[in-house]
Amino acid sequence: MNRPAHGELHHVEIWVPDLDRALASLGWLLQALGYTVSQSWDTGRSWLLGPTYLVLEQSPALTADRHDRRRPGLNHLAFHVEDATTVEMLTVDATQHGWSLMFPELHPHAGGKQHYAAYLENTDGFEVELVAINTPQLN
Repeated sequence: MNRPAHGELHHVEIWVPDLDRALASLGWLLQALGYTVSQSWDTGRSWLLGPTYLVLEQSPALTADRHDRRRPGLNHLAFHVEDATTVEMLTVDATQHGWSLMFPELHPHAGGKQHYAAYLENTDGFEVELVAINTPQLN
């Protein structure tokens, strides 16, 4: 593992209402983005990419059964994706894994003309943004 930089994100833990659904959507996406499973237990999994890891856990202490990105707390996670072609490929594949495209009428520029991204929401209300690192030049 590479030595992390001072201030770099260590990990993110996401509590999910249903671990199996989370594994089908978020677990699939993390693996598609290059994360590898680093730990597994009855109520959770963790995925590692470089020095950062993400945890999905179905905690008995949950107070709701759906994520609401409009409430205080985490709104969404945004991931770098190699290019626009890969963003589109992942967006199409995501629909087979419990995701739907948000703001389809604005896709792929829902974040602005110079921002090529897909905004996806899973069945539990969790949002991710897939942002192209290399974007096509606009005329």
